[in-house]
Amino acid sequence: MATDTSSAETPTDGGSPSAPEEGEPAPNAQAELSSYEIVNFHFDAAAERLGLRDDFAHVLRSPYREVSVQIPVKRADGRISLFNGFRVQHNGARGPYKGGVRFHPDVDLDEVRALAALMTWKTAIANVPFGGAKGGVNVPADDLVDDEKQKVARSYIAKIDKVLGPTRDIPAPDVGTDAQTMAYMMDEYGKLHGHTPACVTGKPIALEGSLGREAATGRGLLFLYQEAAPDLGLKPEDTRVVVQGFGNVGSWAARLLCELGCTLVGASDAYGAIRSDEGIDAVALQEHVGDGGRLGEFDGVEEIKPDELFDIECEVFIPAALGGMIHRGNAERLQCRMIIEGANSPTTPQADDILAEKGVTVVPDVMANAGGVIVSYLEWVQNLQHFRWDEEAVNDRLKTTMRHAYGEVKSRADDQSVTLRRAAYEVGIDRVADAARTRGYIT
Repeated sequence: MATDTSSAETPTDGGSPSAPEEGEPAPNAQAELSSYEIVNFHFDAAAERLGLRDDFAHVLRSPYREVSVQIPVKRADGRISLFNGFRVQHNGARGPYKGGVRFHPDVDLDEVRALAALMTWKTAIANVPFGGAKGGVNVPADDLVDDEKQKVARSYIAKIDKVLGPTRDIPAPDVGTDAQTMAYMMDEYGKLHGHTPACVTGKPIALEGSLGREAATGRGLLFLYQEAAPDLGLKPEDTRVVVQGFGNVGSWAARLLCELGCTLVGASDAYGAIRSDEGIDAVALQEHVGDGGRLGEFDGVEEIKPDELFDIECEVFIPAALGGMIHRGNAERLQCRMIIEGANSPTTPQADDILAEKGVTVVPDVMANAGGVIVSYLEWVQNLQHFRWDEEAVNDRLKTTMRHAYGEVKSRADDQSVTLRRAAYEVGIDRVADAARTRGYIT
């Protein structure tokens, strides 16, 4: 899932244990829109409502820079595998480019473009001083031994270092990458430019990473549940939760919500799905998965097909897997009152319409999974000044930022009688457009 949604910064969380943001493919998603088309669909609709001139909207919609590089890697068996690496810098009007790096065999330029654009709007909605970027390598991270993964990470950074830097573009973890990957990337950048901890975020604590970073995206989902639940009359003790994608983001969200008093009744990852109407111990489940166990092997649960997760009655459904998982083929089956999107673009526009008709509140990805990039911002600030806040201070700052973002989006949604997603895109695009005008990029 989601892990720059760290955790991914633009998480799609939840597949295999080594890939914090991944999940099961959606059977009907391909019949609808790709992630790139979904992001542009929402942008175009918001730009029209905001009355942006077509030429101005075209500039904001388009990526500023796209880099594509070749990454040959000598494997452990002596073979050379050739991978493709990408870095897309979408918009830097509000600050340095920011976005995760994804290692996944399905990575392509369109996906990276989509995620870079999403980061532009996400950082603006959260009101942190970053632009949007994304990176990726079409490498099967789960099939690599540690030395091979290190070679990919170092080669990727060495070949794009000229467009990176703490005041230019700051990568972070995402699907198939983690704190150790960031350590390799920081070290490789340091070989070329000297010790520069602020060149990436999501690093190990031993290398000036931030306390609270690993849980940040999942904790952000918790904070938005706390903000949105009162509007629906929901209390934690009466809230049943289903998590699609029990990886970094999904597992942290589950553990923190259960700690608050909610009940986990269903979960899935890339290997299967489970349910229990009596409740699932999220902490014990994470320990089980962390030790190499499969969800279906966990005691006291019923193993189900991943698709059956949509039929579980609950109050909150958290998609924390890959994009397009909620689509017109399954949206009607959802039996929840609220969806909090831990993944990027998990809901297609067609599904959005179905959910709106059903009266389901959708807390959108572009705001909901911003916890990772917010704490990445806090890590960056700490690195620039070479000091560290304690974890409580980081979490307090995260909560304050998430609450402000939700309040601004909710206010706009109420004033204009639109969904939270529509209001969020308008808030983000408005801020980027204002920065571009002020800088003189567009007149």
